[in-house]
Amino acid sequence: MEETLVLVVGAGPAGLGIAACLTKKSIPYILLEKEDCCASLWKKRAYDRCHLHLAKEFCSLPFKPHAPQANKYMGKDDFIEYIDDYVLDFDIRPRYYHSVESASFDEATGKWLVKARDILVKATKVFVASFLVVATGENGKSYIPDISGLKDYKGDVMHSSEYKCGREFQDKDVLVVGCGNSGMEISYDLCNSGAKTSIVIRNPVHVVAREMIFVGMHLLKYIPVSTVDAIVTFASKLKYGNLSNYEIHRPNEGPFFLKATKGRSPVLDVGTVAKIQSGDIKVLQGISRINKTKVIFEDDVELAFDAIIFATGFKSTACDWLKDYDYILNNNGFPKNRFPNHWKGKNKLYCAGLSRMGIQGASKDAIVITNDIEMVVRAMIAP
Repeated sequence: MEETLVLVVGAGPAGLGIAACLTKKSIPYILLEKEDCCASLWKKRAYDRCHLHLAKEFCSLPFKPHAPQANKYMGKDDFIEYIDDYVLDFDIRPRYYHSVESASFDEATGKWLVKARDILVKATKVFVASFLVVATGENGKSYIPDISGLKDYKGDVMHSSEYKCGREFQDKDVLVVGCGNSGMEISYDLCNSGAKTSIVIRNPVHVVAREMIFVGMHLLKYIPVSTVDAIVTFASKLKYGNLSNYEIHRPNEGPFFLKATKGRSPVLDVGTVAKIQSGDIKVLQGISRINKTKVIFEDDVELAFDAIIFATGFKSTACDWLKDYDYILNNNGFPKNRFPNHWKGKNKLYCAGLSRMGIQGASKDAIVITNDIEMVVRAMIAP
């Protein structure tokens, strides 16, 4: 059994931001991470051409802005280098290979009891902490929908987190399921690599250029969300025309409103729309079922594919191990309260990086959480 003041679970950007802020305030902590590295989503589950979707000024962690010479939209390798430098700069020492199995609040002692499996020595360890911070992120577990016949499909099936580049799919018929940023960008990469590419687009989605979001985020400092949404939507219509002609429909609500209220990000176009408009990437309806080598769509069209790539997102895993999650989270593993009041729960329980606001949201969480912990600690030791 090991006791600490603050226990942080997860060494992604959110957990590292918390660790740096606690270090700045000289507050003792332990950081647990089940993988063998920090930021494992970026290091192990990101495709090769992955870039930050937002400009670097919106994607830095506390106390360390990105270098002036860094690319505005940083690539995967550059961002990983930034993360590794961050760990060194703040002397962050995660306990790797520690997979948290359970965490519960002990009413008698007023402390959190956390059981973690040390994968290397194959032993369970118990940690006791006054404060518990859930920083396991939004993308804890890959999600693939349950489609009739998928288990018997004869082609290759993978989640977007397993995809690296399109070269291995050259000359193959590939179906991408999901029209978020990952699905659209993977489709573009496949098409450029010589794959015969199709994409399933079921839900309405905003498609915008990166610079539109960059300008919009600055405008939000001065004018209401509704006005910014109107400006960005109008600019998108001017650039892309009527995308409903290509089975891409815009939601009724604006892109920034949807992000703030439902966590739904607009698609930042990297060239996919032009490929769709030229016919190089085909847009298909939702999947009805799969019959061995063929995919049957909702309009009864049947097509054969060599591979299906599911860009259907992730699920939070916090509820799998946090036994008293209802102090702060709902059944889906996301905060009960809306941003910006989502980060604090009962009994000194906090969550970081679950606001669906990206790295900027995780950075803000780290600052407010550590400020609150410092305030509570001071009150505890005050005469």
